[in-house]
Amino acid sequence: MSEFAGHLSLRAAPRANGSTVLAAQSFRAPFHLSKPYWDAEAGVLMVQVVNPTAGILAGDRLESEIEVEAGAALLVTTPSASRVFQMDGGEAECRQHFVVGAGAWLEFAPEPLVPHRGSRYWQRTTVEIAPGGGMFFVDQLQPGRVGHGEAWLWDRLCLELKVRLGGELILRERLDQGGGDLRVLAEQAGSGPAACFANAVLIVPEETAEPPWRAPLAALHRDGLWVGVSALRRGGWTLKLVAPDSLKLREGLREARRILAEFHPRLAFDLRKL
Repeated sequence: MSEFAGHLSLRAAPRANGSTVLAAQSFRAPFHLSKPYWDAEAGVLMVQVVNPTAGILAGDRLESEIEVEAGAALLVTTPSASRVFQMDGGEAECRQHFVVGAGAWLEFAPEPLVPHRGSRYWQRTTVEIAPGGGMFFVDQLQPGRVGHGEAWLWDRLCLELKVRLGGELILRERLDQGGGDLRVLAEQAGSGPAACFANAVLIVPEETAEPPWRAPLAALHRDGLWVGVSALRRGGWTLKLVAPDSLKLREGLREARRILAEFHPRLAFDLRKL
């Protein structure tokens, strides 16, 4: 049994010239950082978090702390999917805590989570955003190793998300299901045996009750791609996507980011650039 106690800590801070730098960083296996890249056009510092191991195994405990100071802008992504491997016993757990300051921006957009047969995985994410701060958070889920006939065969998957804006809880979500349970939901949606899911949260200051991007985003609901947009009690929106396969989901998310970037330029960073 693997017993990684992985730790990732990042603190992004603004420079006098308006760019963003990593003012502090620390990490421990299985986390590793690539060289940060500053995109002057989007005004965002991009950091890739790499897992040099095979994936997530039973007994792994992963902790992430990301702070974006007032006036800074940070994009955190991964170059490949996170695989949760079969577990004869035990479970794996990931705890994520993000803090976004006033006038700061955080985009957290890792590649999909892929739970394998017999895996048990808990992910708990807490986000604290100061008034005037913004965020785009994305979770993607694939049903397993479809090419190996292992779709929907994980034992348990629990994904929790809490978002506070100015100290007020504005979103609390929890997905806690076995693979078979989620397969039934995918079948009800008519998305097929290889259905993939994405859950996104957009927090933006001074957003209107009916933003101009909502209609074109809702128009993506077609050709096998299910898209739903809902307003939070204040400060933001949730976006749900269901697609028949990983390629369709990737295309849907890319198009959603393109639409949103017309009104929120920090989303203009091309995730395929690196």
